[in-house]
Amino acid sequence: MARPIILAPAGTREAVTAAVRCGADAVYLGAKNFNARRNAENFDESSLAETVRFCHERGTQVFVTVNTLVMDSEMPALEETADEIADAGADAVIVQDMAVMGLFARRYPELPRHASTQTAVHDLYGARYLEDLGYKTIVLARELSLREMEYICSHISARAEAFVHGAHCMSVSGMCYLSAMLGGRSGNRGLCAQPCRLDWRCGGGEYSLSLKDMSLISRLKDMESAGVGVFKIEGRMKRPEYVASAVTACRKAMAGEPWDAEQLRAVFSRSGFTDGYLRGERNADMFGFRTKEDVTGAEKVFRELSALYEKETPRVGVSMAFSMDERGSRLTVSDGERSVSADGPAPEAARSRPTDAAAAEKNLVKTGGTPFYVNQMETDIAPGLMLPASAINALRREALDGLLRLRGEPRRWERRGGADEVPAPGRTRSEKPALWARFARPDGIPAEESFEKVILPVETLTEELIARFAERLIGELPAVLWPEDEERFARELARLRAQGLREVWGENIYAIPLSREQGLALHGGAGLNALNSAALERYESDALASVTVSFELGMGAVHALRSRGSLGLMAYGRLPLMRFRNCPVKARIGCAECRGAGELTDRKGVRFPVECGGKKYSTLLNSVPLDIADRDPGGVDHLILWFTRESAEEAAAVTENFKAGRKSARENTGGLYFRKLL
Repeated sequence: MARPIILAPAGTREAVTAAVRCGADAVYLGAKNFNARRNAENFDESSLAETVRFCHERGTQVFVTVNTLVMDSEMPALEETADEIADAGADAVIVQDMAVMGLFARRYPELPRHASTQTAVHDLYGARYLEDLGYKTIVLARELSLREMEYICSHISARAEAFVHGAHCMSVSGMCYLSAMLGGRSGNRGLCAQPCRLDWRCGGGEYSLSLKDMSLISRLKDMESAGVGVFKIEGRMKRPEYVASAVTACRKAMAGEPWDAEQLRAVFSRSGFTDGYLRGERNADMFGFRTKEDVTGAEKVFRELSALYEKETPRVGVSMAFSMDERGSRLTVSDGERSVSADGPAPEAARSRPTDAAAAEKNLVKTGGTPFYVNQMETDIAPGLMLPASAINALRREALDGLLRLRGEPRRWERRGGADEVPAPGRTRSEKPALWARFARPDGIPAEESFEKVILPVETLTEELIARFAERLIGELPAVLWPEDEERFARELARLRAQGLREVWGENIYAIPLSREQGLALHGGAGLNALNSAALERYESDALASVTVSFELGMGAVHALRSRGSLGLMAYGRLPLMRFRNCPVKARIGCAECRGAGELTDRKGVRFPVECGGKKYSTLLNSVPLDIADRDPGGVDHLILWFTRESAEEAAAVTENFKAGRKSARENTGGLYFRKLL
């Protein structure tokens, strides 16, 4: 097995230089649009091509992030971005959206596709699904333990990538809507405002949504043994000195050399570092925030770190073959794939000291100021002749310059196809969409109800409930399913199917292969992040019985969606804003005091409920429910009422409002349906 590569972040050209000169095997960076760090400097068409050339000259790969969710109106611009990336000769694209994946698969099928952390791969089912779609590299969720990583790695052939240093998102990536809902700046579209880093409170704990940065550099050997093939450093918004420090530490750790942990902490940390997820120890020790002391410590180390990348680093080994006789001189240099020859003048008869192999080699190995070093030398020199050192140096410069240019020539990817080949037809708007309802508990269901579908968490299902609701019942799968629970949960689903369960609801891609394996019809939840028509078509090709569109989509865009399948819309309920593995309520006050009814308070004193997911994960809910009972629901087939802590009586009142098209008197929100999303 090849050794793991170090993948460094690069939000600016200086960060690229720092990463390359400090020894990164690859960098990841964003084009101007469609990347998850749109506030970074990023790279336009010309600077992207130049950056790829610079990196390739020095033996570093370039992965370009196209990892945001896109809307139908943005597809033409996405095609232009794809063409720019392919023309620049990037080595891979990192994607999240099914539409983006499909576009690259059709248009540039040979260009490797890597799954972004935004795809939220946290179990084997999810990894296998993406592998089957043709992803060459899959980023594993940051919340996994070493043992869980090893389990996934041992059961897939795609290369596994894992973060080893940098910021921890509090939420499982791709499952966070906090910034979008509170400020209209979507993390899924690259504009996260990081409201989680503000002072959220729980019990006596402060900054309850802010985790310390991770640092797993001391465990790289363990991760390599577990099968991780790419060590990824987070930080495209950070300074080049940070990149230099992290890459240098990783490189030294992989070589078994000591590295400066204190320098790494000083350049950027949040009250130090944590490796809690990797160890499987998720507790209050993982929480931390940026202090004044952290900032002061950073200022002291920037100057010494900038020295790490001031000069070219000889990273590319070359062989040299030098020959000289009465007719002339020649130098050929090769990097193992490409060769360049330079011809020089004829030597003179030596008057005192002839040019021999040692004399020629002394000048030829002087490659300082270039990214090359000589690892093999061959000479064929006729005796009694002399070539001035200046002529030998000129040959070296000419040959190495030619090799550098050759290495930097763009390897453009061949274009095979275009955009969506057969657009789905426009939708016929439903005059009166059907009502579906989800309940956190069976006792929250009104005694008199007439929902077309009733959704209940599978852990609440009994044989009696399955018989009672029959074909109307949908079992809600966990939003997050960790590797340690996969086999047990699959057995539980098989048992429920034997009792008559026929349909399930899934918020994550793992549900697609799992439901297929169990012979259950799958309804896709809003967590699948279907923001465009091409993503809907992808899920429809996976035989999903219905798909709920993303609640980040404006109502006008919902109206314009093209789809052949059944579409749903979240119409009522406290929307899920974040999914946690390290529950902040448990960390601050413990499960015994919480009793499944925890909450967080923001800096303005607003309370946000936290819903427990069987002590396997938890969910931060919005402070007020979405409620569009009196608004035009758009061109969808059914509306979903998502009940969490409502009583049966409260659920009945909400339902009556929807049937009557009546605005609720309770405080509520229209969500993002009638606001502009950035």
